[in-house]
Amino acid sequence: MARLPYADPAAVADQSLVGAISAQRGEILHLYQMLLHSPPLTAGWLGYLTAIRQQCQLPGAIRELVIMRVAVLNRAAYEAEQHAPIALAEGLAQAQLDALDNWHSSPLFDDTQQAVLALTDAMTRTVQVPEAVFADARNHFDDATMVELVGVIAAYNMVSRFLEALAIDSRDPR
Repeated sequence: MARLPYADPAAVADQSLVGAISAQRGEILHLYQMLLHSPPLTAGWLGYLTAIRQQCQLPGAIRELVIMRVAVLNRAAYEAEQHAPIALAEGLAQAQLDALDNWHSSPLFDDTQQAVLALTDAMTRTVQVPEAVFADARNHFDDATMVELVGVIAAYNMVSRFLEALAIDSRDPR
């Protein structure tokens, strides 16, 4: 159960924000119900995460691989539940999702995916990225997609930390 009550979307003064969430996400997920306690935070969050998920050049499969690995590292079950279907739709295999705990020893990830996973691990576990890890990832991406990759890793660490600090759970009543 979440540590705070979820906001009632019908009681939010800015109904255009509630409508934007519904339009972009299909429904008001528990995450957004919690965010709606602060409409300014919600608006910024929605804009930022929409840009990451819908407006960047980074391939969707890479984006979702990052999100799923961040969820594993941060033990963010809600994040994993929400993104597993998206990851599969973007072309990742269920076997790859199942192997994320031990990706280092799995033959299921190509060189690009391994470089992305190593960068994700470094940014999530220690924050500072060793030059060799960055250089390996850089070999696979141009400047714009490299910035987007780092942005996705950073953003979904933010998401998982928000979810876990507030104990947001998809099984909670709305």
